[in-house]
Amino acid sequence: SMESADPIPQPEALEAWHGMGVRLIGPAHYGPGRYAGGTATELGISAIGKTLLKEMQRVGVILDMTHFCDQAFWQALEIYDGLVIASHQNCRTLVPHQRQFDDAQIKAIIARGGVLGAAFDNWMIRAGWTIRNRHEMPVTVAHVVDHIDHVCQLAGNANHSGIGTDLDGGFGREQSPGDLDTIIDVQKVAEILATRGYKESDIAAIM
Repeated sequence: SMESADPIPQPEALEAWHGMGVRLIGPAHYGPGRYAGGTATELGISAIGKTLLKEMQRVGVILDMTHFCDQAFWQALEIYDGLVIASHQNCRTLVPHQRQFDDAQIKAIIARGGVLGAAFDNWMIRAGWTIRNRHEMPVTVAHVVDHIDHVCQLAGNANHSGIGTDLDGGFGREQSPGDLDTIIDVQKVAEILATRGYKESDIAAIM
């Protein structure tokens, strides 16, 4: 997978990347990009971004909607008609911020058969959390499950919510749920879902 398609110099080069194993691309990241507006922008899909999306569909690369700003999000759905996901994405209803997706966006991904993977970055999990107030406003895996549950409620099933974490080295335990000691503790998601009445098959689908 590739987060931000900027390393691809031109859309015509996508087929070579596909040949090297790339199967999932999120064209945007933070700020303006070569192909699309990302987090903290109000930019749509660029001219060559439209070409890239069409090439992704032709070659068979899944579109990761994560980090698209709102304008780019809706434009991408109009241009790209294939499978879309959001690899590490939380809910704007619970944490109001442009980085998150609102309910209409979540439903649009659900309608395409896509999955949203819950992120474990504290500021995306609990509204108002900052590094400075982390001791006064603890974040736990249960707060992550709130986002998973919200997606499930919008979908009416557990087929469109998963785990994205984003725990890839961009931050450490200081910005992760406090009860997440090692990566094995992600299994707490299953335990919490069970206490909230999720049946075994639905928990398995999410995990």
